[in-house]
Amino acid sequence: MIGAGLAGSEAAWQIAEAGQDVVLYEMRPHKSTTAHQTDQPAELVCSNSRKSEAEKSAPRQLKQEMRRMGSMLLAAADAARVPGGQALTVDRAVFSSFIIDRLTRHPRITIQREEITRVPETGTVIIASGPLTSDPLAQDIARLTGSERLYFYDAISPIVDAETINYDIAFRASRYGKSIDGTDDYVNCPMNKAEYLAFIAALLDAQSYEAHIPEDKTPYFEGCLPIDQIVKRGTETLRFGPMKPTGLDDPRTGRWPYAVVQLRQENLRADSYNLVGFQTSLKFGEQARIFRMIPGLENASFLRYGQIHRNTYINAPTLLNGFLQLKADPRIYFAGQISGVEGYVESIATGMLAGQFAVDPAPRPLPRETALGSLLHYITGADPRHYQPANITFDLLPSLDEETRKVLRKDKKARHAEVCRRATAAMEAYLCC
Repeated sequence: MIGAGLAGSEAAWQIAEAGQDVVLYEMRPHKSTTAHQTDQPAELVCSNSRKSEAEKSAPRQLKQEMRRMGSMLLAAADAARVPGGQALTVDRAVFSSFIIDRLTRHPRITIQREEITRVPETGTVIIASGPLTSDPLAQDIARLTGSERLYFYDAISPIVDAETINYDIAFRASRYGKSIDGTDDYVNCPMNKAEYLAFIAALLDAQSYEAHIPEDKTPYFEGCLPIDQIVKRGTETLRFGPMKPTGLDDPRTGRWPYAVVQLRQENLRADSYNLVGFQTSLKFGEQARIFRMIPGLENASFLRYGQIHRNTYINAPTLLNGFLQLKADPRIYFAGQISGVEGYVESIATGMLAGQFAVDPAPRPLPRETALGSLLHYITGADPRHYQPANITFDLLPSLDEETRKVLRKDKKARHAEVCRRATAAMEAYLCC
């Protein structure tokens, strides 16, 4: 098992629980990356959110299927939950401690702190080295797959000290008052039009870290664009993206602000908050200067600045079969972001499946109607010419039959509910037989 990230930790657990021994290799602390802060397995590098837990949503459907199939890391997320509106958000330290305890206590799991620079030539191998795969291993994977490695750039959001937020301006609320437990889980920093336009002007004039390839060729992942890239698409773009004010009443005015920056709780102590959707490639000094222009953050102390880093993934539709095996060498599996999924939950899902497939002498394909089956279908069946990592969405799941679509054509929520009902039924049928 190469890589003790989210996918690798989940895969190792699944293999051990099936009664087989597994060696889990992790190169940290001997060799770190540009994004990791610790040497612990399953560290959360970017957000602390596991996406929506709202009823009849695609992310929740995926998580429900994973819970049904025994995901250990989903159990860790549930145990480490902190307030996050309708999202499953976690305390990073509690989440990590849960996983470390499970892995180190399991008699069939051996954690080896060592960098793997070449794919082993014998035995069953799961490669879950993540988006920050070391150069020597990435080069060997490129040799093994017969193609150049693919890459794009990704970014992470800054985190601020909770005590430095100005609550004379910032206010607590969940959008439209919706949250899992009915509480106001987000801290909201409102902007009027003049403040927003000044903020946009500062972003457009700010200095970013240079990528290692020319900017016009930097293939950022569309689902995780830095705000300093989004703003180049138009003055109003951020106001219809991460800074949208809809559903948030400013208690000082009783109205929606012109724009809003939302902050989400990082841990159970509630002593730190991350800026939601504020992935950035700005230089640290520029982040401090510009983000303190946000009303309520004028005296903010930054516990972590946003960063840009390289993500590596393979062209899975060309290389993998429906069980995440390398077509040219079926003893080798790929899981996690290197296989071409985006998002924590999706990475955990592929680790869970790769681990279960690897120990099953006769694995069965997952039903296409399920969220898990649809995610696998995308990874292994998308157009290889335009392949880009994907999150789980209803677009990945099969359409409803024509008659059902006609009946529910005016009710999007009912259509989504039916897709989820069908997926749940397909998963139950798969597991019972």
